[in-house]
Parts: sequence; structure tokens; C-alpha cells
Amino acid sequence: MKRLSTLFLVLVAIIGLSCEPRNPFGPTYDLEGNLARDGKIIDEFLKTAQIDSIRRIHDQNGVIIIVQEEGTGSKPGEFRLIYTNYIGRLLDGTVFDTNLESVAKANDVWDENRIYRTFQFTLGSGEAIQGFNIGFRQLRSGSKAVLIIPSPWAYRDQERDGIPANSILMFEVEFLGIE
Repeated sequence: MKRLSTLFLVLVAIIGLSCEPRNPFGPTYDLEGNLARDGKIIDEFLKTAQIDSIRRIHDQNGVIIIVQEEGTGSKPGEFRLIYTNYIGRLLDGTVFDTNLESVAKANDVWDENRIYRTFQFTLGSGEAIQGFNIGFRQLRSGSKAVLIIPSPWAYRDQERDGIPANSILMFEVEFLGIE
């Protein structure tokens, strides 16, 4: 009987150890899988997208920086304050956000309670999406560019106003300066 009980406990332990551990916080975000999926979508998008550029930077993180006008200033260092204007779009061209009041009104994203002004964030501080940190590190102050940001470096699987979960984002940015 003792031998049967021991065998039963060993069998239960083996079954228990072979199961995936439960995550009390829900499913784990698949960073690599989403980057791979987004990379294919971005590659297909860029085959037909007509975006003027003087050069394109394919960052190792998957962010695409399409430089349209090269600035004459320096590239920002970590924790430098960045000043920029931006227009955020989905890949289908839908504007979901901007800091420019005229663009917001023209695209039905205007919010009467918002103050429209130059957007500022500290590079590397978490004040902006990670894709901004990646993209602006590659730009010189004074540049105009388009940043194409895979979902893991934007809002991941969270829905935001006008932004479906797992969306690739495209930002037209005008890098006004650094402090």
C-alpha cells in the first residue's frame, strides 16, 4: 500500500511539473512574436507607401525612421528634453492624435479641453511611448521624419482612443529642439 501511495505521489508531481505555471496576472505579452508579425506588415506597407525621404534607418528594434529633412543640430543624449510637433496615424492613414490644433480639427480628433502646444518629453524617461525614444535617438535637432513604430514599442495590446490593440503607429514628427 505504501508503495502504491508513493507511486501515486510521484505521478501527481510529474503531471504537476509538466503543466505550464499559472500566471496570476494573465497571459504574458509575446514581444518577439508581435515584433515579427509587425515587421512583416511594415515591410509590406513600405513596398507601396509613398513617403518622401532622404534616407531610411531600420533600427534593430524594428522602428523605421524615414528622414525627410535632415536637421543641423545634434542628436539628443539620454534624459535630454525634446521639443516636437507630431501627427499620429494608423497605417491606413487615420489620424488618431496630434499636438497641432488645426490638424486635430481637420481630422475630427479635436478636444476642446486639451491645450494644443509643442509636445515635450524627456528622452528615456517613460514620458512618451518607447518608439519615440528609439526614433528620436536617431534624429538630429531640426529634422523632419516619419517614425513607423511596431506595437510593442507603442501601446502593445491595450486599446486607446482611436487606436486598436496591437496597432503599428506612424508619426510625422518635426524635431524642434532639445534642452
